[in-house]
Amino acid sequence: MNYQTVAVPLFIDAAPPEGSIEAEVVRGLSGAPRTLPPKLFYDREGSRLFDAICELPEYYPTRTETAIMEGSGSDMARALGPDVLLIEYGSGSSTKTEILLSALQRPAGYVPIDISRGHLLESAERIARRHPGLRVLPVCADYSRAIPGLSRLAGEHRSVVYFPGSTVGNFEPNDAAAFLAHVAKLVGPGGGLLIGVDLRKAPDILEAAYNDSEGVTAAFNLNMLRHINVQLGPVFDVDGFRHRAVWNDRAGRIEMHLVSERTQTVRVGGRPFGFEPGDAIVTEHSYKYTLEGFGALAGHAGFRTENVWTDPKEWFSVHYLTAR
Repeated sequence: MNYQTVAVPLFIDAAPPEGSIEAEVVRGLSGAPRTLPPKLFYDREGSRLFDAICELPEYYPTRTETAIMEGSGSDMARALGPDVLLIEYGSGSSTKTEILLSALQRPAGYVPIDISRGHLLESAERIARRHPGLRVLPVCADYSRAIPGLSRLAGEHRSVVYFPGSTVGNFEPNDAAAFLAHVAKLVGPGGGLLIGVDLRKAPDILEAAYNDSEGVTAAFNLNMLRHINVQLGPVFDVDGFRHRAVWNDRAGRIEMHLVSERTQTVRVGGRPFGFEPGDAIVTEHSYKYTLEGFGALAGHAGFRTENVWTDPKEWFSVHYLTAR
């Protein structure tokens, strides 16, 4: 099928200004443990590398969630109902979203939100070509912060936030509860949240998913340092760090690090940060839930669980929640 070119302008441009990440990097490197925020993964190259990760044989979440969507997308669309405004946080390539959009009855519009402007507009234009007549309203923003104009738009329709990929696992538990409560407030009583949640499973399966044999996840992790260098100047010697990902069973999470290979000093905002061999920066925690545990978390945040869909192995789950 041939599609004509469709230009989709940004509906809201609330991207952080260039260079605004300096304070976050300084704050993260000043902590114990040292951290960098996962949103810094996603410049254009980081988005490309994450798309490549999703195709890897070891990385089960994407194909498992996609299979759930393909098998139950019609049921999900019926649960969401007609005339709904679909708001997607961290839309990326919007691959799974197309399954849902194709099943929805008369959607009032689609609002993809992503921090990577180029990747966002490419995906929005593809969606607009494939779904003629659908209002596509792309928003370039950090969805972990308040987005000007989004509440007004959500208030014009019955709204459902779509948050696939188990990105909620990247939040610390208290932050995840606060995030869910924010979404409940955004969509309002009767509004919904359709969310992907990765489940606990054997540690060897989990660790392999974040230590792929082709080294794509390692490149994705290290690209965060390149992204910071583009924003702030030559801060990190990327070759002086290596990727590491391990399962922490007690905490119930994968921990992804960048580990210093040698003695070195990193300078950000005029402040020196010394590293010895083996010193690590935490770049991501990925919490894995039980069905009961996530249901309780959502309940405390103001949601009622309406439906849960899983794969036969119960490796992954998609929850439909409505705000009380």
